[in-house]
Amino acid sequence: MKLPGIILAAGSSTRMGRPKALLPLGDSSFLTRLIETFASCCEPVIVVLGGDAEAVQAALPESPPIISTFNRDHRLGMLSSLQAGLAKMPDDSQGAVFTLVDHPRLEIETLQAVLRHFAQSGAEVVIPRYGGQRGHPVAISRRVADELLAMPKSGSPKDVIRAHRSATAFVDLDDPAIVEDIDTPDDYRTILPDSET
Repeated sequence: MKLPGIILAAGSSTRMGRPKALLPLGDSSFLTRLIETFASCCEPVIVVLGGDAEAVQAALPESPPIISTFNRDHRLGMLSSLQAGLAKMPDDSQGAVFTLVDHPRLEIETLQAVLRHFAQSGAEVVIPRYGGQRGHPVAISRRVADELLAMPKSGSPKDVIRAHRSATAFVDLDDPAIVEDIDTPDDYRTILPDSET
């Protein structure tokens, strides 16, 4: 059974100055590329909207099919958006895998490796690493998802993840997008081909 994939695209993109989800990346955009990646091995794909929700919603592709949800509390931080996504999980889901829209260049093989390790290891949390640095996408069990849903919206997901340190598995992969965090125009320029800068 496939895990639901959650893409957190609810930030206000204040430092970028325009919606990160809609930034061009080759022939696609940050969000569309992630949707295509997640749709290859997740079901359903859930996109959490917040800042610039109308513009992002209007730009969502018709295919593959996705579930979009609006986080009215997105200014409270990442946990509130993750909770909005987790609330859309099917009742029989064994867990979920999530990423921030800030990591648009994730390879399909990276997502597959995280999901495979989650299915085979029995870990409560699976986190990929690149060069020893932790990043996204992160897979979590249903138990961890339920604990995250029970937290106050102003909390931090790291508190729950740390509580499961002994049941966390790390996967070392050769994909720098795992640790990319595209927050500013300068960050964005670093991932564009020379012809686009």
